[in-house]
Amino acid sequence: MSRIVGARLRVLRAPANDGIAMSFSPLRDRSIVLVEVTTEDGLTGRGESWINYPPWAAEERVATLREGVFPLLLGEDATRISALHRRLCARLDPLGRQWGAPGPIRQAISGADLALWDLAGLRAGAAVSTLAGGRVRDRIPVYASSLGPEDVGEKARECVGAGHTAVKVKLGFGRAKDERNLAEAREAAGPGVTLYADANQAWDVAEAVAMAPLLRDAGVEWIEEPVRGNPLAGLEELHRRTGLPIATGENLYGVEQFRDFAASPAIAVLQPDLAKTGGLTEALAVCALAAAHGKSVLPHLYGGAVAYAATLQLAAMAEAVTGVEYDVRDNPLRDPLLAGPPTPERGLVDLPDLPGLGVRLDETAVAAATETEVGATPRT
Repeated sequence: MSRIVGARLRVLRAPANDGIAMSFSPLRDRSIVLVEVTTEDGLTGRGESWINYPPWAAEERVATLREGVFPLLLGEDATRISALHRRLCARLDPLGRQWGAPGPIRQAISGADLALWDLAGLRAGAAVSTLAGGRVRDRIPVYASSLGPEDVGEKARECVGAGHTAVKVKLGFGRAKDERNLAEAREAAGPGVTLYADANQAWDVAEAVAMAPLLRDAGVEWIEEPVRGNPLAGLEELHRRTGLPIATGENLYGVEQFRDFAASPAIAVLQPDLAKTGGLTEALAVCALAAAHGKSVLPHLYGGAVAYAATLQLAAMAEAVTGVEYDVRDNPLRDPLLAGPPTPERGLVDLPDLPGLGVRLDETAVAAATETEVGATPRT
């Protein structure tokens, strides 16, 4: 037994200075919540909770972790990861349903779950990828993510020059701009580079159908979240009418929400986000589900250093993972927070194997990026 005696969180924030935007909103800041769980043997594990949107998400996440998650962890045995994950979900998911906010609840649980896995690896003196069935690979392909909405051709040429073999362009900014960006991406990348696209739920079904010829002409291999609200029925209609392969999953919470999507012939790729859907515990369950249905897993990854590290550990131990998203925009909360960050070369990244989540954080950089720090408030 290793009893949890402390928990705290830190909100980390840095300006997003290079024009990052999704179809629904620009990204004003890079922000994450770093969750830290300490045990009686003096170890501290770290996890990450996603708070990219809305801009005030940090305030909600602080309250949910402090008032909801931490009281359910304090005093418990940190080695019982699956049991603690079930406890958190059983107690908090119903509140999320009633609140109408299942996503924020699962995003908070994700941070705690990743911290517990980090603790397990630190205690064992091994990377967590060796703890759940063992490593299946030591390197994996990446695709360069977040091209657009501006300067797509220039960014695509930079990616190719850096050795990337696959890139993803953001769409949903109006048909004329989308058409121009697809053409620029394909021309700059050349025929030998794989092209993906992400609409961030910008279209209704009719609009997505109308975009299909442009996607096919550009050689897009799959389109991510093309339909507003991400309804499975709408995605299946789009697939029936166009044959487009579809990727989705970053906004699905828990393996149960993935089941119908995994079984659908419309869905080619599942994209759980370890800092959103429920942590590494839930992502492993999604990978098992994907394998049972013959689907690929390309985890969604648009966060900071700990989410990056955890995603690489998932890639090291899950056969279903066929690649990893690699955000090529300026991100002060990813590589600058890591001592020796894993960096892609020729379209591949080595999967780290240090104890815990495989990496070491630069404590000075973490402290400099910390905006808020909050400890657990146990109740009597």
